[in-house]
Amino acid sequence: MKHLLRNRNFYLILAGDISLIIIAYISSYMVRFEGVISPEDWINIKKTLPLIVVIKIGVFFSFKLYEGMWRYASLFDLFNVVKASVVSSLIIISIILFAYRFEGFSRSVFFIDWILTLFLIGGIRAGIRIALSNNIRSFLSFRNKNSNKSMIIIGAGAAGEKFLREINDNQGLDYNVIGFLDDDLNKQSKLIHGIPVLGKINEIAKFKSYFDEILIAIPSANSAEIRRIVSLCERIGKRIKIMPSLGEIIGGKISLKAIREITLEDLLGRDEIYLDQDKIDLYLKGKRVLVTGAGGSIGSELVRQISRFNPEQLGLIDFSEFNLFQIEMELKEKSWTVPFQVYLADIRDRKSVQRVFDSFKPDVVFHAAAYKHVPLQELTPWEAVLNNVLGTKNLIGAALCFNIKKFVLVSTDKAVRPTNVMGATKRVAEILMQGANGSGTRFIAVRFGNVIGSSGSAIPIFQQQIANGGPVTITHPEMQRYFMSIPEAAQLILQAGAMGNGGEIFILDMGKPVKILDMAKDIILLHGLEPEKDIQIKFIGLRPGEKLFEELITKGEGIVETSHEKIMVLRGTEGNAAHLKAQIDELLKLSENCDSSQIKYKLKEILPEYNPQF
Repeated sequence: MKHLLRNRNFYLILAGDISLIIIAYISSYMVRFEGVISPEDWINIKKTLPLIVVIKIGVFFSFKLYEGMWRYASLFDLFNVVKASVVSSLIIISIILFAYRFEGFSRSVFFIDWILTLFLIGGIRAGIRIALSNNIRSFLSFRNKNSNKSMIIIGAGAAGEKFLREINDNQGLDYNVIGFLDDDLNKQSKLIHGIPVLGKINEIAKFKSYFDEILIAIPSANSAEIRRIVSLCERIGKRIKIMPSLGEIIGGKISLKAIREITLEDLLGRDEIYLDQDKIDLYLKGKRVLVTGAGGSIGSELVRQISRFNPEQLGLIDFSEFNLFQIEMELKEKSWTVPFQVYLADIRDRKSVQRVFDSFKPDVVFHAAAYKHVPLQELTPWEAVLNNVLGTKNLIGAALCFNIKKFVLVSTDKAVRPTNVMGATKRVAEILMQGANGSGTRFIAVRFGNVIGSSGSAIPIFQQQIANGGPVTITHPEMQRYFMSIPEAAQLILQAGAMGNGGEIFILDMGKPVKILDMAKDIILLHGLEPEKDIQIKFIGLRPGEKLFEELITKGEGIVETSHEKIMVLRGTEGNAAHLKAQIDELLKLSENCDSSQIKYKLKEILPEYNPQF
């Protein structure tokens, strides 16, 4: 109430309502008696008018008619006006009936008064809404709509209508919508806020001379539908934008105004992820959580996602000074509410790891630090062993020493029947993790494929090659990979961590594998270019250690479904811990000598399924 009294507009609206109530009441007599009001009726008007004004204004207050922003008036607000008018009229009729038994009063006057009150009170609010809309302001200021970017909207549903309404309300959105396209036959030739539905989506070429940009406004569309629409749009050579998904809009991550360019994620398409928030809360809320590789693609996203569950403090370890600086600056610039501590440390150094654990005293550890570039690790296998095996061994040792509650290892699909050093070392890390289980700390691994846009992955390389004018280089026309988005991977890692009791290897559902050639063509098209015509595609052959197809499970591993539709679990058998320790000690000693062949032979001895390339 206090904020209303300080608002000048409130007094203007209040004065307007009082005037309209008086006009409605007197006009109801004029209508009832055909413009002639008798002296007796004037006396009745004078007796009852103050009471009618007080009752109606009081009811309007109780229905909060003065707390809305009428420039954004909606059907909900107008329905409130209807309810307030009905209630106030019923109260007035009851009082007149009780006090005067309607003697000397015309009953129809009060019905007419209700109609006129509703019309005038609702009408002035609708008028404010219309007067302040962008269309009216543009008309009154003779705004030249031809100077705007002309746009056609694909999707004449709720999302398209909301975007058009935002354009009308917001002068900052410099678009002139010329029409909608939709495959729904019932919407053809209809008008939405005065803008026509011109036809079906496949008829877009007929209208290409009338617009500059295309907006896809179908948040519920799956990847197949988006691909079809994008394919139709690309033929006419116009810029394409897309509205955020329903999950982004509902979650409040992106406003309806934040339309964006089409991305590869839209074409690959992944369903919205369901997370068991309560389970994740149980092991993260109020806990001290340490993330290794915190400046990397997965590590930094884990930091962002973990913060949603209100840990007591976050610890961030990274060997890269630049990556650690970047994530630290991001957290500071976003006014981060979760306390955090950064540690520039090398997980290959056991003493450094011990110092970090002793300083931070974590409850939960997410181990995302790893060397992952396959060809480079083939050239320097000793570095892969030292980072992926020794680093994991040091972290597991510290976790046991400091009685960590849960340890989650981020693994890879390349650990399955590995043909490269990177995959083999990650498989050894998994075995180390399983061997340490049963000591009080719950050790868990999460295995998944490629993530879109991660450092060193194919997509950023393709984008750079396109920016340089090509060619885009692909190792083999039949190469396939599994892909998921970085946020999806991080969220499912957290979910798997909540489900693990110790010793499990969780596998994330990666969907269907994607042909790298098809993906490269999509990226070229998204840049507004044509494959082979504007940008050449060149096949360079498989690089050292690469497979044509990646796998997520090894033959003989017992895969079990979990309560989460996107997560499966493998329960492997524990080996001879003493024998494994001796073999890994030998592997680490060979790594100090930088002997590639001997390292690969030892990895083969530890992992019979490993098929090394010498």
